Amino acid sequence: MITEVLINGSPSDGRIPVTDSSVLRGDGCFEVLKSYECRVFALDEHLDRLHASASALQIELPDRSELASWIEKTASELGTGAVRVVVTRGASVPGLDDPSNVIVFGHGWDLPKAPARLFPVVAPWHAAGADWDLAGAKTISYGPNLAATRRAKKEGFDDAVLLTTTGLVLEGPTFSVAWIVEGVLETPSLDLGILESITRRMVLDIARDQEMQVVEGQWGLDRLDRATEVMALSTIREVQAVVAVGDMTWKPGARTEYVAREFAARTG
Repeated sequence: MITEVLINGSPSDGRIPVTDSSVLRGDGCFEVLKSYECRVFALDEHLDRLHASASALQIELPDRSELASWIEKTASELGTGAVRVVVTRGASVPGLDDPSNVIVFGHGWDLPKAPARLFPVVAPWHAAGADWDLAGAKTISYGPNLAATRRAKKEGFDDAVLLTTTGLVLEGPTFSVAWIVEGVLETPSLDLGILESITRRMVLDIARDQEMQVVEGQWGLDRLDRATEVMALSTIREVQAVVAVGDMTWKPGARTEYVAREFAARTG
């Protein structure tokens, strides 16, 4: 089910001009929020990140309270599922002056029913910590990431885990990753240029609340040889156990299950 589409707060058939820069250039940003029984989870955190992304792209957003009302209206219609917010720049064709658009709609999305199996893919397109204007922005230009997912599926896996050209672990195409080594929760650090995942942040808070040691750093893929549990983290996946990365395998573990339960409790 897809809810009524709102463009700049008004009901729409969902169409935008073919001259829009998002269509021609992939120029825009987005957020995906989770609605639980008509209640939006972590709305303020998502709006903060959307504003940061739009600022990096130099796209002006409507008033924050307006954005929130559009999202909440969509969630009230949706119930439980995903609410998508897509911000476009507007026309990129000389002589046209079409304004930017904020598109909001919702659709159903169930949690994965099984653990994930990931295939390592080198990501030469990833900034990997280099300083640049769009570092940390959640832009709509996900073509390379989706190509990595298709590559992983072609290899018989569920999704990919991205590596720098020097072999450091980054993130998944649409999710963060973390793992347990000797009782310590480890996750790639934000200085690698990975997205500051809201789910990742909350999982780290959960771990620290339980006095679990947390380390953010830089590791090669061989670090996972020492891991006893691996997990994928995102708004849509929440906390999902990972049972394979390439030829390395694990069973879902107690710490992953605990973190998943605690995260679910915070969304309730």
